[in-house]
Amino acid sequence: MDKKFYVYILLTEKNTYYCGYTDNVEKRFKAHVEGHGAKYTKACKPVKLLWTKEFNSKQEAMKEEYRIKRLTRFQKEALVNNLPN
Repeated sequence: MDKKFYVYILLTEKNTYYCGYTDNVEKRFKAHVEGHGAKYTKACKPVKLLWTKEFNSKQEAMKEEYRIKRLTRFQKEALVNNLPN
């Protein structure tokens, strides 16, 4: 069985978005909540997992994470709400 990777978007307590990738969304979200996930989410605690997308390789997930991080907030909102951006 091939390992899956995921790109995700979190909503933080400061009403900002955080995007990342992982091979275990639940474990990674828990790490973010506990302040161990990333420098950004240590300062801006996540409150909700908004969106995830599955990939067959780490490289594909990393490429999508990079693309999403370059989007505007408006474009990220459209992605989260499954709207064309």
